[in-house]
This record gives sequence, C-alpha cells and structure tokens, in this order.
Amino acid sequence: MAYPQAEWNEAGEILMHTPGPELFDGVIHPSAGLFEHYFDVEKAAAEHCGYIRLLEKNGIRVHTVEKILNETGMDTLRALAAKVLQYDISAMPDEDAEASESYRQQTIAAMSRGDLIRCILLQPTVKLSRTDNNTGYEAEYIQSPLMNLYFTRDQSITTPCGHIICRMNSSQRAPETDIIEVCYHHLGLHPVLRIEGDGRLEGGDYFPAGTISLIGCGMRTNREGIRQMMEADAFGHDTVVVVRDHKFWQMQMHLDTYFNIIDRDLCTMVRSRLEAEPDALEYVTCDIYARPAETTEYSLIAEDTPFVAFLHKRGMRIIPVDTEDEMHYANNYLTIAPRHIMAVGGQSTALQQRFREAGVTVEWVPLENLIDGYGAAHCMTQVLRRRVNEYRVQHSQTLK
Repeated sequence: MAYPQAEWNEAGEILMHTPGPELFDGVIHPSAGLFEHYFDVEKAAAEHCGYIRLLEKNGIRVHTVEKILNETGMDTLRALAAKVLQYDISAMPDEDAEASESYRQQTIAAMSRGDLIRCILLQPTVKLSRTDNNTGYEAEYIQSPLMNLYFTRDQSITTPCGHIICRMNSSQRAPETDIIEVCYHHLGLHPVLRIEGDGRLEGGDYFPAGTISLIGCGMRTNREGIRQMMEADAFGHDTVVVVRDHKFWQMQMHLDTYFNIIDRDLCTMVRSRLEAEPDALEYVTCDIYARPAETTEYSLIAEDTPFVAFLHKRGMRIIPVDTEDEMHYANNYLTIAPRHIMAVGGQSTALQQRFREAGVTVEWVPLENLIDGYGAAHCMTQVLRRRVNEYRVQHSQTLK
C-alpha cells in the first residue's frame, strides 16, 4: 500500500459515511441543506450500502465513519460531543452560567456511546426558558445536523505526503473535519497538516496525477488554502497545477464536477468547459507552480494557461460529457484502477459508447437518491491508500 501517487492507481482503502437520521433536516429544505432536490433518506442509505458492497467486491477495504466512532474511545467521543452540544441560557439572565455548564458536562459524562454519536451527528442546542411548572424549565430543541457528512471526499485530501484536514467553505460543514480527523487517528493515519484561518480547501478540488498535483481554485477552495499547502510542502510533488474556475456555479462547485481522470492518458470533461471560448465564464485556465528538487519553495512558472491545452500537451485524451449526462452526475465517477471506474447509472448510450471505445470498464452504480445532494460516486469516497504496481511506477518515472 502507498499514499495515492495518481488518481488512476488501484484503490486499496476508502473512507465513507452511510447517511442516517442526520440527513432528514437537509432534505426538508434542500437548498439550505446544500442539496439540489428532496430525496428519500432511507432509499439514499440503501443506495450507499449497495455502493459499499460493490467496492468491496472489487477487493477494496471500506472504513465507515459509524464503525470507527463505535470503536473510538469514550473520552474522544465526549470531547467531540462537548464541542457541539449547547445549552442556550440567553433567555434567562439570572441563570447561573457556571452551574449550567456543570450540568451540561455531567450530562455528557453520563451519555452512552450511541447517544454521544447521535449528539455528534445531530449537533443539538437546548434553548432554555423558565416556567413555574414541573422542573422549572422549558426548552426549544434546535439541531444543526451534519447532513453533508456522507460526502467524505471534501473534509480531507490524501497526497503523496499524507493526509491533510481541510477547512470547509460553508460554516455548517465546518464541524465535519473534526470527525474525519478522529477517524484518521483511529486508523493510525495521522494527518500532516490542517488548513487554518482564512484558508479554504475541499477535497473535491484535488487530484494526484503521477508527478504533478492538480488543485482547483474557485467556489470552494481559495488561494490561501493552496498557499498553506505549498508552504507546508504538503502536496508531495515538485509541480502543482492550480486549475482556476471563473464561473462559481453550484453544479460545478469542485474540480471533480467538471473534470475527472480515468488513466494516465485519459480523462473526461463536461462539454461546456471543453468547448468554451476564452471570453466565456466556463473557460478554464491554470497556473503552474514548480520548485527545484533541492528546495521546498514553489515559483510561478506559467500563468493563465488554457487547461485543455495543458492536458493535451501532457498526452491526455479527453472524453466529452454532454450536458444531459453532466446533470446526471456522469462526470463524478470514482476511478478504482486504470480504466476502471464506478459511475452513476442511467447515462446516455452515447457516453456509454465513448467509454467502451476508450477501453474503460464501467460499473454503473444506482445512486438516484444520493445524487440529489449535489454529489455522486467520487464525492462519497475518500481514497486513503492506493496500490502502486511496478508498471505504473516505471511509467511515472518516464514522465519526469
């Protein structure tokens, strides 16, 4: 096993999260939940379990967040729960804040494992008020559940250097990174960097590609997040290609929504980006940073390079993804081995034919409910380790 050197190397271990009750609040107002449409929570969970089974049939070991949390030490769970369970006493100016906090800590200390996990996923706030009845308290119960946690691509990235904990663009998704970091430590995979401050970095913008790193810069990842990666020498490649999105459209929020990689010489791109004119918002450019082998400091060596031309120069054949298929998340597939992908079922016969002609093995995965959350097969997986066979290593060396 090795950390991913390239998106096309054979996947060995993946981190995923099967959505549960925390998903419900997201689907009752999809836009506020960062979702596209309403979808059935139970059917979505069943689809996710089916996807895991297909990955396991291919010899991939899948770690789930739920299983990890059920194995994690109670002190760690209590620390996570203490970050999110809130007692709001603002409506009671005479309430003893110190006593209220002590009561909160006592409650957390008494919680069972299952209730601690529920607390972590649902993030409740108890808004208290006084009453003359019963115990003297009434409460309004408010939840901020982690309905997007099942998109485990986003909270971290895995580079040749190791694992990096991201900083999410949306405040409601920010707590997800703490959970994912706990998962890494439990698995013995200790992150080498955590993005902080004004930096924003999300995993859907990152691809390891042999001797280079591709990182999207746009709606969800900013220059400061990329700068922190470079400064910490966390990319693990001497060349970093910053792919610049100028459109800022939710349907194409990450690099992996309009571009993806199948093999060292084969990729896909949605047609609106592939054929865009230079003056169009859809037109994609890239800035190329490099460093001498004996240093850790990157320098800008090319700016505003047309991304399509860059790919062609590297010998990449680009399969176009038409709008109809793009809207059905055809481009958001997971490459599990060279020319072997897991993709959302129900795509056009034209796209299926293009894949066959390129020698691509496609396993079509039924994800009709899950994709209404604005993500698909790639977004739902964080590849922790990939197998690097001898042929691929030799080829990588020839590209240097």
